[in-house]
Amino acid sequence: MNIIACIKQVPDIAEIKKVKTDSTTGTIIREGVPSIVNPFCEFAVEEAVRLKEKHGGKVTVVTMGPPQATDALVKCLAMGVDEAVLVSDRAFAGSDTLATGYTLATAIKKTGEFDVILCGQQAIDGDTAQVGPGIAENLHIPQVTYVTRLEIEGKSATAWRETEAGIEKVQCRLPALFTCSKGINEPRVPTFGDIAGAMDKTVPTWTVNDLEVERGRLGLDGSPTRVVKVWSPEARAGGQVLKGEPSELAKKLAGILQEYIK
Repeated sequence: MNIIACIKQVPDIAEIKKVKTDSTTGTIIREGVPSIVNPFCEFAVEEAVRLKEKHGGKVTVVTMGPPQATDALVKCLAMGVDEAVLVSDRAFAGSDTLATGYTLATAIKKTGEFDVILCGQQAIDGDTAQVGPGIAENLHIPQVTYVTRLEIEGKSATAWRETEAGIEKVQCRLPALFTCSKGINEPRVPTFGDIAGAMDKTVPTWTVNDLEVERGRLGLDGSPTRVVKVWSPEARAGGQVLKGEPSELAKKLAGILQEYIK
């Protein structure tokens, strides 16, 4: 079984104060910002490795980003991934979800035949949940999103996905793409030996010249989404703490609400 896991390196939300945006493009300036593997992508990598352990085969992890994204790929290799590929070129800079989905789909085609593609349900820096489905659309394969359980048997898959109404059971043929939600597994923590071994592996970088792409569908030129304005919301004013007996508190609260309505 050939399994592809797509990941994204994202800014560490613990260091959110260090994150800045480009005033012209509205995109995040990632250079110099501490980064991590997107937490939802770790579920996808762990599920990919578990499928390999159960069914055999190979896991390849792919990401698109700046050269520093190699660090995220090394962590995935330490988790048990067999091969990793970095898709990186200035031509891809500023890609929205449409351009990103197209570029990653093109890179996946270059890896060869595949049975399963796994992605995180969304990235914590954008929260769009659009890239995974975009990859599937470009590859013309079935997709199942928000998966909390996945079983593969032969050339078919059964997935359990979260919906607002509850859990939905879906069956589809392979190859197919699945986006993984929290709860599908518990990502393993690599040992020091795993990390050391991963650092010895070669991670190739594919540029725009290595992919069969339409230049007009890449980067800012291929991104119909435009960031018009980026700003920080105003800090909320401190609230009131009411003290006293329940009947007294009820009167105070009613008075505050009446003033607010006016």
